[in-house]
Amino acid sequence: MRIQEVLLRAISGKIHWFQAAEILGVTPRTMHRWKVHFESHGYDAFIDRRRGHPSPKRVPVATLQRVLTLFREQYNDFNVKHFHEKLLEEHGISLSYTWVKTVLQNAGLVARHPRRGKHRKARPRRPLEGMLLHLDASRHCWMPLRPDQKDDLLVLMDDATNRVYEALLVPEENTLSVMQVLSDCIRKNGVFCAIYTDRASHFGYTPKQGGPVDRSRPSQVGRALEQLQIQHIFAYSPQARGRSERLFGTWQGRLPQELRLRGVVERDAANAYLRQKFIPWHNRRMTVAAQQQGSAFVPVADKKRLDQIFCLESERTVGNDNTIVYGNRRLQIERCPWRFSFARASVLVREHLDGRISVWYGPNRIGLYDAAGRPTRQARMAASGGGR
Repeated sequence: MRIQEVLLRAISGKIHWFQAAEILGVTPRTMHRWKVHFESHGYDAFIDRRRGHPSPKRVPVATLQRVLTLFREQYNDFNVKHFHEKLLEEHGISLSYTWVKTVLQNAGLVARHPRRGKHRKARPRRPLEGMLLHLDASRHCWMPLRPDQKDDLLVLMDDATNRVYEALLVPEENTLSVMQVLSDCIRKNGVFCAIYTDRASHFGYTPKQGGPVDRSRPSQVGRALEQLQIQHIFAYSPQARGRSERLFGTWQGRLPQELRLRGVVERDAANAYLRQKFIPWHNRRMTVAAQQQGSAFVPVADKKRLDQIFCLESERTVGNDNTIVYGNRRLQIERCPWRFSFARASVLVREHLDGRISVWYGPNRIGLYDAAGRPTRQARMAASGGGR
């Protein structure tokens, strides 16, 4: 290590001053003299002493000590860029990013990153918003105050601008959580053209591990996308999802730290912070301008139809007692004024995002139940002819 690095580690508290003297092979008296010289001439004291006078751009040692102390005691889990922003916004310390990064690395508080891998060519962005969206999830300890808990963070991002439309923190990524993110985005912005995802089982069926997706057997998510005429593009390598991976790399260095500073320990509170603060911040600071003006989103004329699209569908056969077995629930079909009995009839069962269950015979809904399988008041009124 250079003399400057050893002194920085001593100032930051990583090592004692007598240990610094042993590392540099000097006496404690010499180390004391260097320490006084360092405190008098600032951080640049040992860069170039041939000029005979200290640099006019030197940083006072008091400022240096404050920066190191802040990082060690309050922001030790922040990345350098995030910490540099906090220095300016919260503490009024205006130093260059390169200076802060060099000091933290020399003090041993931040690791030096290895060189990047081989050069790769970026795929051109789509020219308009809404032409292609990326949907991906990252499993991480997003709430540091609960270190034993890892959650999945789903993010829906635009390819043209990096704009984030939806983000949701869930215990585990599955069909319902993916549909919730897609449904919320379409209700607010409209139907988009295409979506880019990995090959998880809730996105598509892969007969052979590592092989192509069997598009003749769509998943529940695939069926919903087909009904909305949204093209589904599957990624066949981690590099193909590079934009999503870079976004999660940025968020993992910022979101957990912000949640820790605010004392967030509940998933609902974390999702509220995502919607109200973090996503707007990302869309202000981390987006780029689209190549062309306009939008490829198409407004949805009938948003109620989305409830029948973003759901779990399965076919059932009605029993002789006009009941349907769905999971561990038995759904009783009420008397219908236009048909005597539905025994042995084939019906479609839909489990909606809010937990309700509906039963359909062709285009007609013949049953509506809560999550426990009990008929709702609305369904009983429709069965008695008092409503639809």
